[in-house]
Amino acid sequence: MFIRSFHGLLVSFVLTAMVIVVGFGCGGQESSAPKAPAQKAAATQKPSAGGKASGLPATADNLPQALVLGLAQFPPRAAGAIPKALPATMSFLVRRDGEWEVVEAVDERSDVFHKVLHYTTPEGEDRILTGAGSEAILALWEKGPDGYSAENTETLWQKDFGGKFSRMRDVEVADVFGDGREVIVVATHDQGVVAIVSPVPGGGYEVQELDVEPNIFVHEVETGDVDGDGVVEIYATPSEPNKLDGGEQSGRVTRYIPAKGEGRKVVADLGHRHAKEILVDDVDGDGTDELYVIVEGKIDKATKKLTEKVEILRYDADTDPKEGKVIARFDDRLGRFLTSGDVDGDGQKELVAALYSNGVWLLRPGANPEDRWKTKVIDRNSGGFEHASILADLDEDGTSELYVVSDKHGEVRRYVWQNGKPVREVIHKRTDGNSVFTWNIMPIPAKMVP
Repeated sequence: MFIRSFHGLLVSFVLTAMVIVVGFGCGGQESSAPKAPAQKAAATQKPSAGGKASGLPATADNLPQALVLGLAQFPPRAAGAIPKALPATMSFLVRRDGEWEVVEAVDERSDVFHKVLHYTTPEGEDRILTGAGSEAILALWEKGPDGYSAENTETLWQKDFGGKFSRMRDVEVADVFGDGREVIVVATHDQGVVAIVSPVPGGGYEVQELDVEPNIFVHEVETGDVDGDGVVEIYATPSEPNKLDGGEQSGRVTRYIPAKGEGRKVVADLGHRHAKEILVDDVDGDGTDELYVIVEGKIDKATKKLTEKVEILRYDADTDPKEGKVIARFDDRLGRFLTSGDVDGDGQKELVAALYSNGVWLLRPGANPEDRWKTKVIDRNSGGFEHASILADLDEDGTSELYVVSDKHGEVRRYVWQNGKPVREVIHKRTDGNSVFTWNIMPIPAKMVP
């Protein structure tokens, strides 16, 4: 076991049977380091907690969609030494010629990519969009002949926010103004900034800070239309700075509607608890989005026992901020990924929650979606501090597959539902010995992978 500051904070994380608390320092100068050579990722098939190893259909030799992961990495620890964070890393995982390939690119200006995703410019060009930490940089990456390098980027926004930390923490893309522009929505640490970065006519981007709160962390932003009026809303999760002891950390969910000129409104008041993960989507199929909030658990400082479980709350447009409907409760203290999709091709969406130590779970609404949902474990033997996951249709057959990064095991796993049960396949296994935090995982067109 070793203990280190994580941007000046302690964060506990289970990795290969060790509890690791790590830290990031500021990166160096911009690097033009070429992408790492593609690695072949051997896939291994195992039953999940309710699935069978047999019956998994053959995966096509080439898939039209791939995955990109945002990472923070630390090299293996030498005796008596505390490892320094490696440069911010994006990792691509693509299916080519019957094998899964892994390609990586780095940015030495920062030490973590909190978000990496696909972005289409107003000119119709495909780019990789990254939100980094320490340095806080929002950038577009263009693929060159040798892949992606930091020299071939366009910095859209870079700022020292004036607090102890300076991080682009989460990024989403949506047509916020209803005019066809792909607006970038950003949340930051630690000055509670919620901002939009919009393309402007004639080229370039402009930044508008919708909110600023000193000594506040915003972990997540989401976009959607919960009130059903056709105008996109922005939701965010401001909270007190991170605490490690599981004690009180107040939090809330706020809403902004830039197209209407509406600023901060609290739509979920979580009291002495907080949330780092939210989702806005029409999961119950009634034609209107809902807001789902994972409320983190509480630990008794003296006994170290769980006193309040992780809860998933549902909010509709008319839900009182203090009266979110509990649709699920889990024996865990952290839950930081929630994704939606149709896993079995029946035309109805499900939720998947990836928890810190209690595995991955499937949630289905009943006749009344405000009541408790049906929950079923997908895989108990999966975990991680973030536990990045995404429901995505990489083969474009109309049914979502589930992709989960179990940093606890150093694996990227793919789940396909067969006869109503999930079957797990390991599509990538890390072998370099680095300690890794996977902060996000997103689908991208396979053509964008070097």
